[in-house]
Amino acid sequence: MPDEYRKSKKAKPRGVSNRNRALLWLRENATDGVFYFADDDNTYDINIFEQMRYTKKVSMWPVGLVTKLGVSSPIVKGGNIEGFYDGWIGGRKYPVDMAGFAVSVKFLHERPQAKMPYKPGYEEDGFLKSLAPLDNADIQLLANNCSEILTWHTQTKSNHPAESLNMTKYGGTNLVDLDKQLVRPIK
Repeated sequence: MPDEYRKSKKAKPRGVSNRNRALLWLRENATDGVFYFADDDNTYDINIFEQMRYTKKVSMWPVGLVTKLGVSSPIVKGGNIEGFYDGWIGGRKYPVDMAGFAVSVKFLHERPQAKMPYKPGYEEDGFLKSLAPLDNADIQLLANNCSEILTWHTQTKSNHPAESLNMTKYGGTNLVDLDKQLVRPIK
């Protein structure tokens, strides 16, 4: 991490240097395949790796045990991305968890300026925006059209139960299926 961020008393961008170094390595050493920013505090169903290996540009899927909503996911209706569901939207174009997307190496090579920014809370969004042009129609939806949770952000801290889903707003979307998979308090 650059000194200017290390010495700051504000929130620090975490893992950015390592990820940007990985992107440099990919540019210098790989011509094909898919890359994914896996993390040691996540738990994975092996099926997500089988699915992501066919990513043509960018693929996305839900990540469970994240934020007060319990899940971070594209909102899918009729097979199309209608928006994003995340406990913190924060003006981000792509409010997704780092564990919820993969990118084709070929697609990365076509975007030589793509990198992750040193901006706390905006690392994923900044990186995905740096892959422009990238339209929602270019994004492959994995995990059964984003209706299954195959990746969980499992940390050593306890998670709060997920807030209730607004069925009026999100009925008819993939969030209805995801909601059934979330932890709820026992009544």
